[in-house]
Parts: sequence; C-alpha cells; structure tokens
Amino acid sequence: MLILSIDIETYSSVDLKKSGLYKYVESPDFEITLFAYSLNGGAVRIVDLKQGEVLPGWVVDSLGSCHYTKRARNAVFEWVCLTKFFGTGFPIDQWTCSMIHSMYLGLPSSLEATGKALGLPSDKQKLRSSNELIKYFCAPCKPTKTNGGRTRNLPHHHPERWELFKEYCKQDVVAEMAIADKLRAFPLPAEIQEQWEMDVIINSRGVSVDMDLVQSALEIAETESTSLKHEAEKLTGLVNPNSVAALKDWLNAEIDNEEDKITSITKETVSSLLGTGGLNPTVQRMLEIRRELGKTSTKKYVALANSVCADGRVRGLLQFYGANRTGRWAGRMVQVQNLPRTYLEPLDFARNLAKSQEIEALRLCYGSVQDTLSQLIRTAFVAGGNAILIDADFAAIEARVLAWLSGEQWRLDVFKTHGKIYEASASQMFSVPIDKIVKGNPEYELRQKGKVAELALGYGGSSNALTAMGALQMGLTEEELPDIVSRWRNSNRRICDYWYACENAAISVVEKGGTVGVGNVIFSREYSQCGGLDFMTIALPSGRKLFYANPILGSNSWGKAQVEYMGVDQTKKTWGRISTYGGKLVENITQAVARDCLARAIGRLENNGFRIIMHIHDEIVIEDAGFIAGYSLEKVIKIMSLPMPWGAGLPLAADGWVGKYFKKD
Repeated sequence: MLILSIDIETYSSVDLKKSGLYKYVESPDFEITLFAYSLNGGAVRIVDLKQGEVLPGWVVDSLGSCHYTKRARNAVFEWVCLTKFFGTGFPIDQWTCSMIHSMYLGLPSSLEATGKALGLPSDKQKLRSSNELIKYFCAPCKPTKTNGGRTRNLPHHHPERWELFKEYCKQDVVAEMAIADKLRAFPLPAEIQEQWEMDVIINSRGVSVDMDLVQSALEIAETESTSLKHEAEKLTGLVNPNSVAALKDWLNAEIDNEEDKITSITKETVSSLLGTGGLNPTVQRMLEIRRELGKTSTKKYVALANSVCADGRVRGLLQFYGANRTGRWAGRMVQVQNLPRTYLEPLDFARNLAKSQEIEALRLCYGSVQDTLSQLIRTAFVAGGNAILIDADFAAIEARVLAWLSGEQWRLDVFKTHGKIYEASASQMFSVPIDKIVKGNPEYELRQKGKVAELALGYGGSSNALTAMGALQMGLTEEELPDIVSRWRNSNRRICDYWYACENAAISVVEKGGTVGVGNVIFSREYSQCGGLDFMTIALPSGRKLFYANPILGSNSWGKAQVEYMGVDQTKKTWGRISTYGGKLVENITQAVARDCLARAIGRLENNGFRIIMHIHDEIVIEDAGFIAGYSLEKVIKIMSLPMPWGAGLPLAADGWVGKYFKKD
C-alpha cells in the first residue's frame, strides 16, 4: 500500500474556532492555498496553489484511488476541505488520522504537543512560528492605513513570510511522518479505524436546527439582559454593576453583620447565599439579578447560530476519542455532551411561547426566563423535513458494567430483573425489604440515600464525593455521610475488592513488568525499542487497550505506593505527570467498556439501516424519514439490548422515545 502524507493550508473569512469546519468551508471565499505531500516517507513537496502552481496529475488521481492510503494530522480537516475544493467526495475508508492514533495511545492531540511528548528532535517537530503565520495568511486582517485598507494578506504583501509559511506547511508533514514512525509499534486497531470512519460520516450528516427558536431565544435573552442591567443600575446606583469589585463593595455595605460579609461573588457563592435566606430584600434581589445575568443559557444558542450551515444543519458536534484513554466522545462547539436537562411542562407550549417571544407569558408560566431558555436549548435540535427523531439510551450502563466487571452478583441480579438499582441499593445498605421502599411508605426516604450513594461511591469516593454529588442539597446532613459510605461499601464488597485488585495489578506491572489479570481485564507493561515508547496498558474485554505513558512508581502523601504516568491534565489542559489509584483505574475501565458498548451499538444500528445523527454519552439519536410508529423504536431498543460479543453475562437494556425535537425524556 502506498502512503501519501498530506498537509494543507487554507483561507476562509469564517472563523474556524467559532463556526466549525463545515461552516468554514462553506464560505464563498474558502480556498486551499498550499498543498504539501510526501509519498512513502520520501522528500516533502509543496504546491503553491495560491500563486498558480497545480497539483501533479498523479496526486489528484491518488486522492480517489484505493491503492493510496491518505494520511494527515486531524485528517477530517483535509478530507472535508479537499471534498469542497474538488467538488466530489473521497472515500473516508482510504484515510487515516495520526491525531486519532496519538489519542488512542493516551498522547496529546496537537501535533506540536505530541512531538514534544515523544521527544522528537527539533528538525522533526512543528515550527514554533506557526500560529503567527496562520493568523497572517489564513484569516482576514483588520484594514488599517498602514496596510492600505486591505482585509486579507496575500503572498506578495510579505514574500519572506510566505516562503516561511511554505516551509511551515512542509514541516508539518515531516513532523507527522516522524510521529507515525514512532507510533508504528503500537498500531491503531482496525476496529477503532472503522469506528472513526463511521464517526466522520455521522458528523458530516449533521443535525437539523430550529433557527426560528434560536433567533427568538437570542432576542429574548438580549431583552432580558438589558432589562436586568437597568434594574441593577437603579437598585445599586453603580455605573457598572457587572464589576465584581464594585458589586462586592456595594453588597458588603448593605450587610450589617460582619460575619455575613461577602468575600466573593462566584456562581457557587451567590447560589449559596440565596439558599441561606435572611437577606434584606435589596441584597436578595441584587443577588438574584447577578445569578440571572451569570447564566450561560445563551452561549449555546450563539454557538448554534454561528455554526449552522446553509441547509439548516449543524455539523461536527462530536470529537472521536475526545476523552483521553477511555476513548469516549467529547462535544465540540455546542457541547451536546453537557446540555441542560428539560423539566418544562408542557414542553410544546414553552417552545411556542419562546418562538413567538412572549416574554411575560414565559415568566408567568415558568418563572426565570433565562432558565427557561436554558432548558429549551435541547429542543433546538430537530428532525429535518418530514423525518422524526428516534432516541434511545442504555439504562444505567456504568452501574451495569461495574457490577459485571467486579462480579457483584446481587447487582447483576437486579439488572437482570426489575432494574431498580436505587431501591435495591438502599435495601442492601439498610436491611429493609425492597418492597417496602415505595412511595407512601416511610422507608421510601431511604431511596434518596441509595441514589446518591450509587451516583457517588462506585469509584472509591467517600464523604466528599457524596457532597460533590449534591447529598447536602438532597437534605442529608454531613453527619450522615460517613455512615452512608460505610453501608454502601459493606454492601458492595466485590466492587471494593476490585478497586484494590486493579491498584495492586497496576503497581505490580509498573514495578516488575509482565502481565497481571484482574477478572476480564489484563494489566501489562509494554515497551517499544524502536520508538522508545513505554506504556502501562489495560486490555479491555473488547480487545481495545487503555494506555498510560511512561509509568513510574511514586508515593502519595501517606507514603503509600502509587502509579504515576504522563498525560493531559484535564484541569490545566497541559501535558505532565499524573497519579492514579484503584478507584480511578476502575472508573477508566468502566467508562471505557461502556464506551465500547456504545460504539458496537452504533455499528449495529447503522448496519440495520438506521441513520444516526448524533449521540450523547450513552444515548443515540436517529433521524428516520420512514418511521412506523412503535416498530422502529422497538427495533432500536432491541438492537441496543443485544449482548456484546465479548460481554457474556453483561445485562444490557435500553429505553427511548420518538418526537420531532430533542429532549430529555
């Protein structure tokens, strides 16, 4: 097989970060300016399309030829841009993405960060001046007297920079090939490649957007924001009540009791203060205004308006392998993975009021207008034309997978029968018959304790985890939390044993090498002499592996041994050393297995003719133009509930709904 490594440079007046790739290439002024390539690792060639050079005929032919594998960093970009440029589709199964390969191995996603993480020599890394050059040549510029009022920089405006830009484009191919060479000892599994190809197709289909709702929501939000700001100015007398320092001083001047003085006005602090009560009416109202103005309900509407394509669909919402190691999908642009829940009833009525901009009616019926808009964002995703949405999600997938991995039999029995895990957990914890934990009985209050324990404690968490999951807001007291932790752990001995077994296995392979099996997963230490790579890996039941780069044995604050590895810090978003422990490893494994269930379900549904347009966590959304009431949903649920080929005994179940717009059922 011939490998054509590619990197291109482009121009569009549409902001790529704000609007996404598909809107970016839709711009009338979109063009490819540079095309760098290398065949089978040979010398890198550059074609200056902007200055009249043309691609060699064999390169053009190779783009559609099954005899050439096209490889690029973030290959979706090249694939979409070249499809637009040539006006024809290229088979995605002829493309590979070195970024996905890096992410599969637990390495950074960017070309520059991956090169540094792998310790590539400077002549094999991305040029550091790239961001400045991209800003100069790939996006519009601000017209000034100095630049003659132009809105775009062209090659002749700075020939020296243009030549450096060409070298930068070539160097990206050099860096990409050097990374690919380093990673070849740990190839991307064929199944992951196929899943990526399907992901590209699903992202390219896009989701239809109700732009009438989006535009109305934005206008309502602007009206509400203006009104609240005017009220805040009148209430406080401040010129700028949005100023944190000025508002804090004003609030403290209004509060007589020194113990109640405010040290910050973060979102959490404001919510806490409003929850305590006893504030004077002026302070109470100002804090309510602050909370309303701080809501981010409109940001997703703005993102939709920025990214929707000419056909009314938004594309590229999902990032394949976006979650490091586990391989779960991440959201992009509109961030569908963290959409607010919808509690409005009746929902159709709320949508119609918003679309007709009946602000006072919204306030009268639902209270906070901003909160109502926030809840309605889900419903902006709709079925296109005469189609309908079929939505189905796995029931309690992580809890089922955790029970299966650890062999916690009573939990497996619950999932194979009635599935009421909150009630069953409370029954186990408090030795109360499950048939007593029903509405109307005093024992029903135990369900709340079972629920919060299930949500918080599966991965080694303690009282702090219960608090973070909202235990105190549920009415529990801090004094109750240790007892809940103890009862849950005593009821789930096999899960607790699984945490410790995974931690000990990880420590063993990092310290001594070799392999250690824990149930149906295998911990290993794997090296590559040619690439100089070193990983701790966890082989999942599906055959996929989780990778932990450059592992070492360190110690925690109590002096106990712990595994440390190089990874992307999810808070700082930087590459550095991270520590892990048994509960965290089990969380990785559980979420990874749940992800593999979702990926398999996506493939099965697509093979059965269902047209998936997006998925969120463990939920799949299908756009069906040939819907037959009941039958299609029943078939989707049946397919999702099928056993995994590698998951004997894993009890899967799904449920769903049908409708014209997206919601949380």
